[in-house]
Amino acid sequence: MDELYGLPLDRFTPERNALARELRNTRRRDEAAEVAALRKPSVAAWAVNQLVRTQRRGIGELFEAGDGLRDVHDAVIAGRGDGSSLRAAVEQERLAVEALIESARGLLTSDGHELSPTIIDRVADTLHAAALDDDARRQVQGGRLERELRHVGLGVVVGAPAPARARPESGRAAGASKQRAAEAPKKRAAATGDTERAVRERAQARVEARAEARAVEREARRRLERSERSAKLALERRDRAAQSLEDAEVELADAEEELRAAQAQLDDAERAVQDASD
Repeated sequence: MDELYGLPLDRFTPERNALARELRNTRRRDEAAEVAALRKPSVAAWAVNQLVRTQRRGIGELFEAGDGLRDVHDAVIAGRGDGSSLRAAVEQERLAVEALIESARGLLTSDGHELSPTIIDRVADTLHAAALDDDARRQVQGGRLERELRHVGLGVVVGAPAPARARPESGRAAGASKQRAAEAPKKRAAATGDTERAVRERAQARVEARAEARAVEREARRRLERSERSAKLALERRDRAAQSLEDAEVELADAEEELRAAQAQLDDAERAVQDASD
């Protein structure tokens, strides 16, 4: 089944159906039902599956960058990190995603699929999710995604631009500048506190969003499992009906053969009677 998700996208359905038929013909009906229930991936999910198979180094760098970003983010939340290290980690993770996006463009183009901004965005969201979320990473590593994943995000705060260089001042203006310089550390400390509070608030929002997303995902999984069970039962009923039809056809063939033999015996008997009468 893993090989199905590595095929060109337009071959997925016919190859899946052929495999299911082969399994049914060898009386492996449970496996046949499992294969028949597999869903064709979306274009974005297919592209991510191919990246996992063909860009192992890039995927490894993505996971490493995601781990680094999470570590720095947690350090900032705990008051041990700073904005510059957080910005650097965000940039590293972004570059890893962009490198894989370029590879995905090549994969999609070579397979004849549309390079729409929506598809590219969905691939990027899935890669971000795999970098930053353990459950998403496990799904991506399996290389059997059926649908793209949603990226919740870390809620990082980007830094403000550096102030312009001041011109030399003198007299009263110079005294005011000295006063501003003396007050600058306090203002920076206040700004740092505001930034840390913003990071904490966004982190809390991220936790809440992740919890909501996982609740939606759990419900979707339950619906999928119910649908798979229904599909499996329908396949089993169809297989039983097919087997009954096959058995009936065998019985019909036997009955027809017996009828032909009986007819031949009757014809021989009638000819014998006619011969005796003559």
